[in-house]
Amino acid sequence: MGASAKYLPRDTVRTLSRRSDVWGAWLTLHVWGVIFAAWVMAILWTNPFTIILAIMLVGSRQHGMAILMHDAAHGVLFKTRWVNEFVGQWLLGAPYGGDMQSYRHYHLKHHRYTQSEDDPDLPLSAKFPVSKASLRRKFWRDLTGQTFFRLRMASRKDTTEPGMEAFQKSSPVPTLITNAVIFGVLAALGHWWVYPVLWLLPLMTWFMAVLRNRNIAEHALTTTDGNVLTQARTTHANWLARVFLAPYWVNYHVEHHAYMYVPCWQYRGLHKAMAEHHGDMEIQPSYRRVLQLASAG
Repeated sequence: MGASAKYLPRDTVRTLSRRSDVWGAWLTLHVWGVIFAAWVMAILWTNPFTIILAIMLVGSRQHGMAILMHDAAHGVLFKTRWVNEFVGQWLLGAPYGGDMQSYRHYHLKHHRYTQSEDDPDLPLSAKFPVSKASLRRKFWRDLTGQTFFRLRMASRKDTTEPGMEAFQKSSPVPTLITNAVIFGVLAALGHWWVYPVLWLLPLMTWFMAVLRNRNIAEHALTTTDGNVLTQARTTHANWLARVFLAPYWVNYHVEHHAYMYVPCWQYRGLHKAMAEHHGDMEIQPSYRRVLQLASAG
């Protein structure tokens, strides 16, 4: 929290920083519940439309798992510490290929050096604005799996690649175990094909595109002067954007950088409180508008 506490009264911050095992459990059940519901839909009504819709829903919830793991990395997803650590690592991070312990070290460095030369996320935002054609090519590479395989190959070769640090692992074992469980359960139910088509494929495609959209929205074309209100961006998200692009209040990013120990389910209240006390936050009306700005190069 640090110096950012000056933006709101301490009592308000203390209330908004309250953690809850009930909320943590609900959000974890919700992210897996949406994935399960998408699988059931595609199994019961198998056709191109439901498969594509399921890929988008699962990919968005894999992103949701990354968001909730991010909260766990800050120690705020659950009130009970051991539950926070276990769920963040095994039920949220490992299934999609994340490692909460490695991510925590990387991500706290991002908070400490936001938008400075030492920010590990800076290469993801410093390149903007780009041309419209360049932005289309980036998303095409995401949606066709090229970005996924480039990052995986870079990690195997131990080379530097923008965005790769977020996927570093202390060990591949949790990911291998959790994915074996997912495949085993689906195979036992007689639907083994769901694993490659509606787990791996979303991870290789839609998840990568949504992650790029998030990286652009959060820090591209923001200030580098150390002002916490303008070195990150909050983006308003309608219900469709929340379903497919920005679940679990991830669009409130100025608020997160100002008070990083507030749980995500408190972000709406935090946004309202900050808007009342300080009107100079970097806010955009939609993700479409952010992408317009990012492709104005």
